[in-house]
Amino acid sequence: MLRNLRIAFGLLSTLPIGLPEDWQPGESGRAAGWYPLVGLVIGAITWLAWRLCLPYFPPLVTCVLVLLVWVALSGGLHLDGLADCCDGLFASTSPERRLEIMKDPRLGTFGGLGLLLVLLLKAAALSSLPVSAGPGLLLAACLSRWCILPAGLLPLARPGGMGADFSAGLKKSAILLGALLPLGLIILLGWSGLLATVVALLAGSCVLWLAKDRINGVSGDVFGMLIEVTETVVLLAFTFGAK
Repeated sequence: MLRNLRIAFGLLSTLPIGLPEDWQPGESGRAAGWYPLVGLVIGAITWLAWRLCLPYFPPLVTCVLVLLVWVALSGGLHLDGLADCCDGLFASTSPERRLEIMKDPRLGTFGGLGLLLVLLLKAAALSSLPVSAGPGLLLAACLSRWCILPAGLLPLARPGGMGADFSAGLKKSAILLGALLPLGLIILLGWSGLLATVVALLAGSCVLWLAKDRINGVSGDVFGMLIEVTETVVLLAFTFGAK
């Protein structure tokens, strides 16, 4: 259990925990039940940074500083997947060529635009987020990392890579156990948490539909895009009605 917990934090965060040296195939999937906890910790640290910055900086400066903390905690891993997916999924070519584009480390136009748009939306949402809605940061980070668990049951776009390793070790029981944390947050946040969750799940479903349509399945990059999109949508939902 502790090994899986260490793997979850080592894969999804830059916290000084590290991965075991004797890596075994499928371990990223076997650790999946802990992924929402990693999100909860990342969300808690981000929320703390937000609360600490609010009294001392203007809203715009605060949101940029908090966004830096948020990105640093994940090492930009999911943003990289988002950029790769934007470059590949929106290219007018064959599924095979799209997968090749997604493996290319160079950043293309669609990838750059996707990164810019998501970061701007997150920054704008953070600058508009009411203080009372701060716990929405916890839900955004926790729910988004749970979303990749059911996505791991979908067909794979390519046979290798981290996506394949994740799917190989994933158990359905981890999906149910992992759902307990986001479910608890939804209950604590009430109707606003429920609304944010429903909208985020719809957005996540669109991401998975796009991946199935464009590359015939999911991959590690798709999981990264899924996390970024659902995080952003949860934040936007909590700003709904804010003046």
